[in-house]
Amino acid sequence: MLRRLPRARAAAQPWRLRPPPPPAAAAAAARSLVTAVPLVHAEVGGRGDRPPLLLLHGLFGSHGNFQAVARALVRRGSGKVLTLDARNHGGSPHSPLMTYEAMSLDVQHLLTRLGITKCILLGHSMGGKTAMTLALQRPDLVERLISVDISPISTAPVSEFSAYISAMKSVKIPDGLPRSVARQLADDQLRPVVQLPQLRQFLLTNLVEVEGHYIWRVNLEAISDHLADIMNFPTFHKPYPGPALFLGGSNSPYISSKDYPEIQRLFPKAEVQYIKGAGHIVHQDKFEEFITAVLNFLPPP
Repeated sequence: MLRRLPRARAAAQPWRLRPPPPPAAAAAAARSLVTAVPLVHAEVGGRGDRPPLLLLHGLFGSHGNFQAVARALVRRGSGKVLTLDARNHGGSPHSPLMTYEAMSLDVQHLLTRLGITKCILLGHSMGGKTAMTLALQRPDLVERLISVDISPISTAPVSEFSAYISAMKSVKIPDGLPRSVARQLADDQLRPVVQLPQLRQFLLTNLVEVEGHYIWRVNLEAISDHLADIMNFPTFHKPYPGPALFLGGSNSPYISSKDYPEIQRLFPKAEVQYIKGAGHIVHQDKFEEFITAVLNFLPPP
């Protein structure tokens, strides 16, 4: 289903407390303190006459989630495709800050480092919100936008993800175990809280061995501290003027009709499309249909 949304010493003065800065000033000051981290990325070479495509993964993911997508898009004629590890994920550096403004800045710095002046952004879930944030902040950098199964509104309850993080923190694995044994042990410990086997397997992709010790490569502390930021979406007033596709799964609740007014306000040229039979991880549930939908939205050669 496709929809278009439409110096003299002065006399001593009484000591006074300074009033706090107004909220807007405080927010501006906080933004000025954001420092970008250098993102790890992988690149699949594509056609030089087409704009590069950046793929941004979701919470607890990594650039590997989109490798098969990247290769398929290039095989079928896209420009080069870059897959990224967000801050606090995969091989990218850890940082105590985990806001969409910070994650957007990371991608902007990567674009500058690579000499990319215009790109197509595709993001899934948390990555979709990062892509939307960047497009709204710097529309000059974004030729078009694809948000996969996420809207510019608040999403799932924080408590659900808090429970997952607590379960991950409580995992105890003795040093020196073979990876397969360590993974099974972690799976057993996660099972009481994370009951879906597919979700456990996804979380376990973050279990890595470092010098004989098993650790989580995601920064659980930063994610936990900023869960509310990740589940919400920053406030914007000026819309993104370029083409946008909101590509959802028909079996997922993350893009619903109640989201359409806000999508239309911020992305007046947006289309909303659902892939039948797909859940939240659209590109995994219906791979071929997902690739076709993305290619159909890309600009003509």
